[in-house]
Amino acid sequence: MQVEATEIPDVKIFTPRRFGDSRGFFSEVYNRRVFAAAGVTLDFVQDNQSLSRDVGTLRGLHFQAPPFAQDKLVRVVAGSIFDVAVDIRKTSKTYGRWVGVELSAENFRQLLIPVGFLHGFVTLEPDTMVLYKVSAPYSGQHDLGVAWNDPDIGVAWPQLAVAPTLSAKDSVQPSLRNLKNPF
Repeated sequence: MQVEATEIPDVKIFTPRRFGDSRGFFSEVYNRRVFAAAGVTLDFVQDNQSLSRDVGTLRGLHFQAPPFAQDKLVRVVAGSIFDVAVDIRKTSKTYGRWVGVELSAENFRQLLIPVGFLHGFVTLEPDTMVLYKVSAPYSGQHDLGVAWNDPDIGVAWPQLAVAPTLSAKDSVQPSLRNLKNPF
């Protein structure tokens, strides 16, 4: 498995190897020992999957507050996304900075997003399916977010031919400066 650093050291890209033949391929997409060798020792407790039918479906920017804060390992099994992690750890040197990575079924990359980060993505292809592991179970009471287009964060979302499609919840998220930040 290849491990790449990003501009924010705690956010990492993991690209599993594929072993192929005439039938297709096999890949080990997660191995606790390999991740531990890369300095990542997480106990994933839940897998989540989403399907976004249309290009421009934007989900985020989300996080869960303690005690249900989540590390995430995100991958795409069909289609592609522009995936974003924003550091909201108040004492971090990279507070307020973001990393964006294209993840696709084709490039096979996975993005590790640690606790203390916002997470969001926009779909680049129709019928995009995202699968991600999390280190804490879902808790609706602890599910929070920040506006996807907060100018103080300034995520450079890809320019698409359509306007983003947001959920009702995502269309009314606060700015980072107005967030009661638990990190």
